[in-house]
This record gives sequence, structure tokens and C-alpha cells, in this order.
Amino acid sequence: MTDQPILVNGTWQAAENPTGSFQATNPATKEPLPHSYPVSSWDDLQAMLDAAQEAVIALRQTPRSAIADFLEKYADAIEARQDALVEAANLETGLPAGTRLPGELGRTTNQLRQAGQAVRSGTWLTATIDTATNIRAMYGPLDGPVIVFGPNNFPLAFNGVSGGDMVAAIAAGNPVIAKGHPSHPRTTQLLAEAALEAIEATDVPQAMVQLFYHTSNENGTKLVAHPITGATGFTGSRTGGMALKAAADAAGKPIYLEMSSVNPIVILPGTLDERSDDMAQELFASCTLGSGQFCTNPGLVLMLDTPQTAAFIKQVESLFEGSDPGLLLNEGIIGSLKQGIQTWEQNGATRVTGGQPLQAGGYRFQNTLYTVDGATFLQHPEPLQAEAFGAASLIVLASDADQLIDCLNILEGNLTGCIYSATSDADESLYADVAAALRPKVGRLLNDKMPTGVAVSPAMMHGGPYPATGHPGFTSVGIPASIHRFAMWQSYDNIRPHRLPPELKDKNPTGTMWRFIDKTWSQADVS
Repeated sequence: MTDQPILVNGTWQAAENPTGSFQATNPATKEPLPHSYPVSSWDDLQAMLDAAQEAVIALRQTPRSAIADFLEKYADAIEARQDALVEAANLETGLPAGTRLPGELGRTTNQLRQAGQAVRSGTWLTATIDTATNIRAMYGPLDGPVIVFGPNNFPLAFNGVSGGDMVAAIAAGNPVIAKGHPSHPRTTQLLAEAALEAIEATDVPQAMVQLFYHTSNENGTKLVAHPITGATGFTGSRTGGMALKAAADAAGKPIYLEMSSVNPIVILPGTLDERSDDMAQELFASCTLGSGQFCTNPGLVLMLDTPQTAAFIKQVESLFEGSDPGLLLNEGIIGSLKQGIQTWEQNGATRVTGGQPLQAGGYRFQNTLYTVDGATFLQHPEPLQAEAFGAASLIVLASDADQLIDCLNILEGNLTGCIYSATSDADESLYADVAAALRPKVGRLLNDKMPTGVAVSPAMMHGGPYPATGHPGFTSVGIPASIHRFAMWQSYDNIRPHRLPPELKDKNPTGTMWRFIDKTWSQADVS
């Protein structure tokens, strides 16, 4: 079987000296799918770096309007391939073709178009003029390509070749070298075909987007640390992310990681008094959405240990047992899920239901619920926060409010945290203490709402303290903020007016800018 080609500098070509090959597996049947893909050697990656560096230089003279054109035409080309993309993604991931994948495709094209609009408006540049000192500044591109590693759980909206990291890097004016995920190479290939179509229809460099499917861990770390590389975006496991971070940090290269999160949910007592049935349904629905394969899946629930809580757990147990487990993306997730649950058990957690893989019907694992008392959680906080990626949650039962706050104070960093409380003021005093403890632990704080939805909004924070990410100051979702990860803050001091970028001139004909004058921010008059 001949391996599929990789995309290098605008051309589909055979991999140079591949070190192996692989096939994706249909998770519903556990059978390999027909296409074979190469494991790239360093020869492929060096060729991509060389082409990308030429693109970096060409982009210095490329109008930003051409980048916006590319992003918008790429969205069009994806929509033109919707049926083929949904079919391929369904076969490779088992994600539903009826609503989930078309919805994700819409999210993908939406963020591409939002980025195109941001490029046209120039708002992400944050153009700043201090007339008192004649110093001006704005964001600009990096001096090197951005490497993007895509995850397995969102084959379209977070794909290395089409997802949020790729979109942000392109919007900032950088070429992208994308690594596909071995779970869905055919989907990634089709997306890259759409990207190439958009490249050829616009005035961006041929190496604006390049693609390889897989490589060795050694080559991955070498790539993120390479002198040509400008920055890296990664979504995946903590183990993989930290290995890449070590290599990038040692070389002084920026890297932005989304890695691990258990997304604590705190359910205050008044919630159960008012709406225990609804609360159980919401928790069950969020835990099992997408078979639990969301980075915002609620894997940790904290409550006071009361008779009402015991009855609530029985309700959740019944819902978990009454629902057929969904498909998992691949066999590896079953292994990591078992490992996470075993870690809980070894450190004092008690099984309520589930805990075992199914032998028939593809890659499936029982919906799983565990409990642990607050004292034990405080004794073993690190292992009891181990992520069990799938439809599995651990409920921590605190003896009183003080112990609940103690448990919150030792939480690791997470993407999200949620507090459910009574609609009356019954929980108000406890809420204040809980929120004060939880707020610094999470990127996004929610009230009375499960965290699994991540809107593409300018106000979204999809990030958080370690180990959720490698840096708490940035978001991977939300334009224009997500663009700034892959941009450089560039200052112009006493530059002659005719030599300034248009956005930094005193009369800016292209849009709105902000000026810092006499210690006051004000919107510029661009008339």
C-alpha cells in the first residue's frame, strides 16, 4: 500500500525517507481504514522549515488583505467539502455525523471568518500612539513559522491544519507547519486540500500552510526548538506537552500548550434543596457528552457530605448506568482512562458504578462514577486530580465548609471551574468563600452552567494555570486575544512619519486606533 503524500511548499509530494507508516482505525469496528500515511523523517521537516522561512520573508511584503482573503476562501473551501469531511471524520473518530460533526465544521469556518474580519479591521494589532514621546507600537508577526500540533478529540475545529491555533497564527501573519493527529489523517488531508485551494486562489505564499501526519518524538522536540521556528501551539496530553515545552524552553522558543484539566464543579447545598433532579441530569449530560472526550469535561465534583448529597449521588448513578456508553476515539484512550481510574482507587476513591471497558461494539468504556471523602482528598491531592479522559467523574465529599475550602485551595490549575448555588440567597455566604478559593485556579469561572461548551467569543478564556496550560495569560479560543500568542509587540521610536506603518500614522485612513495621551486612553479621530 502506497503512503499518501504530505504537503510541502504548495505541492503534494511523497515523504522523503519515511521511518514507517500507519493507518487510522474505525473506532466503531476496530478495523483499519484503507489509506496509509507516512511517519516523516527529519528530511521532510527540514524542507518545510526552509520553505516556511521563505514564506516569512515574503509575508513582510504581503498585504494583510491577502491574509484575510485566504482565511475567508479557506472557510468557503471547507464548506464545499462538507459531506466528504463529515464522512471521513465520522469513520475515523466515531463522532456523530448527524449533528456533532456538521456543528463542529460550522464552528471551524466561523472562526476562520472571524479571524479574517479581525485581520481586515486591524483591531488585533492594538495600535498605540504616545504623542508626548513619539513612541508608537502594535502587534506584528513573528520571525519564523508557527508549528501546530492538533489533538484527537476535535478533528475539525482544533485540527492542526484548520483549528484555532492555526487560525490565530495565520491571522498574525505567520506561515504554519501543521502536524496531523494519527487518529484522523484522512480528515486532515481533506482539510489541507481545501487550504491549498485557498492558497492558490489568493496572494499568500505557497508555504502558508504545510502538513505532515506523524513523526518521532525526537523529531517533534527538535522541531519546536529549531532556530527557524517562531512559536508552537499544542493541544494534547500533559506528558507530550511537557516534553515539547522542555525542548522549546531550552531553546528560548515560545510554546502555548493546552494539556490537562479536570474542571471542578462545586455544588452548594441549596442547589439540591431546589433542583436535585435537574442538577443530576445536567451533570450526567455534561459528563457523557461526546463520551466525555472534551477538555472541559467535569471530571471532579466537590460537595458537602449530607443525606441530600447521598440521594443525589444515587440519582447520578442511576443515570450513568441507564445510558449506553458512547464510542471512544481510539484504543489508547481506553488505556489512559483505565490508568486514571486505577490511580483514583489506589489513593482511596470508591467505585460507585462503571470502571471497565466493554468488549463488544467498538472502543467503549462504562460510564464511571467514583467518590472520595474530603480528608482522603487532602491527603492525596495530586493523584486524586489525575485526569481520566472519558465519561468518568470523581465526587469529593467534604465534611464541612472549612474542609470544602481546603480542598479548593489545593486544586491544580484548570481550564474551567463552576459553582452551582440556590437561586435564593441560601448559599450566598458560602458562595463568596468558594468563589474566592476557586477563581485563581481556573481560566473561566461559571455559575449554574456546565463548562463543556466553549463559545468562539472575544471574551472567551480557554486557558488557565498549569497544568491546564503552560501559561495562564493567554487563551486558545477567542479572537482577537488568541492571535496575540503568535505575535510580537513591536515598538517604533521617533520613526519619520512616512516610514511608519499606516496604523501608526497620526491620520489613519484604514480604521480605528487608540492613543495614549497625557496618561489617558482615548479613541483616535480617524476622519
